[in-house]
Amino acid sequence: MHNSETGDVENKQQQDDSGDEESEEDESEILEESPDGRWQKRREQVKQRDVPGIDCAYLAMDTEEGFEVVWNEVQFSERKSFKAQEDKIKTVFDNLIHLEHANIVKFHKYWTDLKSENSRVIFITELMSSGSMKQFLKKTKKNHKSLNVKAWKRWCTQILSALSYLHSCEPPIIHGNLNCDTIFIQHNGLIKIGSVAPDMIHTHVKTYREEQKNMHCRAPEYGEQGAQITTAVDMYAFGVCATEMAALGFVGNGESNVVHQKMIYDTIETLDDPGQKNFLRLCLEPNPSERPTARQLLFHHVLFEVHSLKLLAAHSFVNSENILPEGMLDRALTSERPGDRAKTGNGNDRILAQIGVGAVFRVQWKKSQVQKLDLEKFLEDVKNGVYPLTAIKLQTYHPLTKSRPPTPEAPESVKSDTPDPVEPENRCIVSMQCIIFNIDDTDSKQMTLTLKLDDKMNRQLSCEISPEEKPTTLTNELVHYGFINELDRERVCELITAHLQETDQSSSSSSVSGNVAVTPVVPVSA
Repeated sequence: MHNSETGDVENKQQQDDSGDEESEEDESEILEESPDGRWQKRREQVKQRDVPGIDCAYLAMDTEEGFEVVWNEVQFSERKSFKAQEDKIKTVFDNLIHLEHANIVKFHKYWTDLKSENSRVIFITELMSSGSMKQFLKKTKKNHKSLNVKAWKRWCTQILSALSYLHSCEPPIIHGNLNCDTIFIQHNGLIKIGSVAPDMIHTHVKTYREEQKNMHCRAPEYGEQGAQITTAVDMYAFGVCATEMAALGFVGNGESNVVHQKMIYDTIETLDDPGQKNFLRLCLEPNPSERPTARQLLFHHVLFEVHSLKLLAAHSFVNSENILPEGMLDRALTSERPGDRAKTGNGNDRILAQIGVGAVFRVQWKKSQVQKLDLEKFLEDVKNGVYPLTAIKLQTYHPLTKSRPPTPEAPESVKSDTPDPVEPENRCIVSMQCIIFNIDDTDSKQMTLTLKLDDKMNRQLSCEISPEEKPTTLTNELVHYGFINELDRERVCELITAHLQETDQSSSSSSVSGNVAVTPVVPVSA
């Protein structure tokens, strides 16, 4: 009897295991491919909804890079309505793909499908596997934990940084669907917001009309007939989200998803910090013209902080075109150019960052004060967008389409008998590094260029430079022989010029406008 029962249990377990394997195989089954074969749609659906109105979202695989993405589908109920707006749809989605911000979910690719019964727009977005802000807040509240105000400020700064970027585009981009379900949080504290909601999706997609959630995040002007919808609607939605984040939810709504305006204001009253209350009330002003902009809120005393030397130097370092990402930590802790050691010291006395006026440096941070692992994590967080430098940057408008400067005319002074290259370089440079040093007992110099191209391939070029050769001559040869793209000519020329001058003046002091040392190095915090 005992053996029979054991056998039944084992058989049941085997059947369960077999069923699980079949289920996993079903979910990983490839249902469809993109026209170029790069993106493969799987059966498994995902709950992530970056953009309101998408009919379905599936897990997909990027076969070139080897990581998972989201395959989003938008179905238009009438082919006629799709054809009428096809050009506008393509323009909008072209713009979405060109948005680049550390705190915005990335759009990778899109295409249209007119062959199916209903016309479709299919677009590929970044997979946010860590979960939404709403899920995080629920888990935190369930564990009877309170939210650290410092974390709240960091989240708000990242969200406002993304909104400021969208609103500074020309014309401004309105997100239109900001709520805690479209804000995603990663394990390192990085915040990303699902990107914008194109108007044609609102108007023509059945899903958006059938069910509208998070209505409490919609600004009052949405319900006013003839009201002009501006970027102020995003600031109202941000105020609601910031309130929910500060209190881990809303007072009086329990497990319900319905939130009334009174609940929002009652929740604000439960907060202890008067400055925080004022900050949230400003966002929720009924009159849209009286709401502050994202950039103005970044200067609000609740969020604004004078950036530390550590953060300034880190941003200078990770944004330097002369440093490849793979070598950040080594470059931060070591010196490689001639004359650096004389300026910054040796070993643990090496100066990693300094600030002051002219040649007089008031504050210095040395290698002996740095924990290597802490420095590596901080550099990575800054590079990923966890600590944006927003409040000190001037407002800039980002063109919606990437544009390159016009191709410069070939200099008349450069002539060559060598035939034109058959295959010019079409890839563009993402980052580059230049090292130039004097060759002993000669007037010549040795130059090494390390280039990272937009297909993630690296190229290293080395040559000997005679005193007669000029940066323009060297750059024109690189273009002529197909080593660099014509569009990168000016940037490479500027890089070579700067390093040649630096090598010639290596004994002079190193400084940067704004009183931060020119060598992009990272100190520890005060």
